[in-house]
Amino acid sequence: MLTKSLPNLFTVGNLFLGIISIILVFNNKPELAAIMVIVAMLLDGLDGSVARALNVQSEFGKELDSLSDVISFGVAPAFIMYVVAFTELNAAAAWIVTAIFPICGALRLARFNVVAGTPGYFIGLPIPAAGGVLCTLALFQKELNTFVLVLSTLLLSYLMVSTVKYPNFKKIGIPKAAIWITPIVVVIAVVVAVQFPGTLSKMIFVPLLLYALYGLKKNVERLFTRRKRKNKSLDEVKSETTPL
Repeated sequence: MLTKSLPNLFTVGNLFLGIISIILVFNNKPELAAIMVIVAMLLDGLDGSVARALNVQSEFGKELDSLSDVISFGVAPAFIMYVVAFTELNAAAAWIVTAIFPICGALRLARFNVVAGTPGYFIGLPIPAAGGVLCTLALFQKELNTFVLVLSTLLLSYLMVSTVKYPNFKKIGIPKAAIWITPIVVVIAVVVAVQFPGTLSKMIFVPLLLYALYGLKKNVERLFTRRKRKNKSLDEVKSETTPL
């Protein structure tokens, strides 16, 4: 019974940390709030890997995972950014930008659940990565202009609902014999994260940002390719209609 429940326990842990993150940011502890989201990302990665290793995947686990992700990687990071950087903005604008992020995250999860993806890839920026970038980006609010943070929030929201393909690393399996070590890994990760919240969050920001920018680069390349094809087609039409 415990074996079958282990992946769901990781998912519930993910949800729990998302809720704790929201509580922490409203208690003026944004660095700890951000690190809770990062640890939740670890749990989110483990639940699927453990379920596959134990062969206990289920529709219930899939739905629970999506609902947890909306809170931990949609609502929590949006609130972190709002509390840290958006409170001095026009209230309506701040509320709308804050709401757009989890809404796009929910749309992305809904699409993921009903649309078959490409093997080895995600369609659109995964919400854990987007949430990880947003909550750690908020920690740079003293160095960055608020307008930049608003644009970054909207860009991450767009990337989640885009059709850009992102590499899927969640398929990397865990040996069945190593499954019972995973709770120890989580405990160690939590202890280290709590001891060095600000430093660790800012370090993790870099690889997450590079992953998100990968999709932006693909979007730009696709735009230029499309424009090049259009120009080529126009040139062909002109050459065909030009009298000799």
